[in-house]
Amino acid sequence: MGRVGVIGLGNIGGAIAANLVADGHDVTVTDADAARASSIDGATIVATATDVAAASDVTFTSLPMPEVVAAVAAEWAAAAAPGAILVDLSTTLPASNQAIAASLAASGHHFVEAPLTGGAVGAQNRALVFMVGGDAEAVERCRPLLEKLGRATIHLGPVGTGTTMKLVNSLLAFTCTWASLEGLSLAAAAGIDVRTAVEVVRTGGASNFFIDRAVEGINVRNRPAQFALQLAAKDAGLIEQVAEASGVPSAMAAVMAEVLADAVARGLGDHDWSDLVAAAEARSGVELTIAPPEGA
Repeated sequence: MGRVGVIGLGNIGGAIAANLVADGHDVTVTDADAARASSIDGATIVATATDVAAASDVTFTSLPMPEVVAAVAAEWAAAAAPGAILVDLSTTLPASNQAIAASLAASGHHFVEAPLTGGAVGAQNRALVFMVGGDAEAVERCRPLLEKLGRATIHLGPVGTGTTMKLVNSLLAFTCTWASLEGLSLAAAAGIDVRTAVEVVRTGGASNFFIDRAVEGINVRNRPAQFALQLAAKDAGLIEQVAEASGVPSAMAAVMAEVLADAVARGLGDHDWSDLVAAAEARSGVELTIAPPEGA
């Protein structure tokens, strides 16, 4: 077992830190919110990223914005031992991560990006999928940790590829969800029962993950936020930046940036992602509720 640090103890980072402790690692943690740090039983709590770096061979970061990741990486590098690895789990930008990787390489350290999908529940239940970018040697050193924390670890290539893949995954998830809500709104506005519309789409073969599974929770509102709509809006903006930088037009990225910014403007920013249905209802004036499955 090794010395592992975690910087940023939100829904994802906190669950990962708890699982690392359960796996028997010597875990050192820090967070701007002292209560989050104190909730990780069995971990050593320190004040700064520098303190985490000094106590860890591998450090995970789970942070909200590219600028924050870059600032924490610089602070970490000042105290990390030569050869130590910084593994960033955040959703950020390929170019930002590439700059961090170059800076850490110059200081004798390693950088691996491992953005993920699976959410807070996936983090708690070790069901995350990690989309990894980095040098093969550093990735292989981290792989045993990642494989215990999730259900799949996929090395896509150098730094930048993992973050690009995460944003691609988010674009698909966002657009499938919103297209489904718009389609169901059109059906409901025409007087078609939402359950019937769902069954038609499932039977006809035009389904997606939202219609297949998530739609069954459409009646539940105001869940505790596991992935807040304001974070989704941030991610949509990152997708737009990557699309522009790559020269690949993405009309859907622009649509989702507008939709999610509108949801935040409607006061839903701190709501869970599942409350995007409330934004759909507000925009269309159509109520979206679904009857239980037949026989339920």
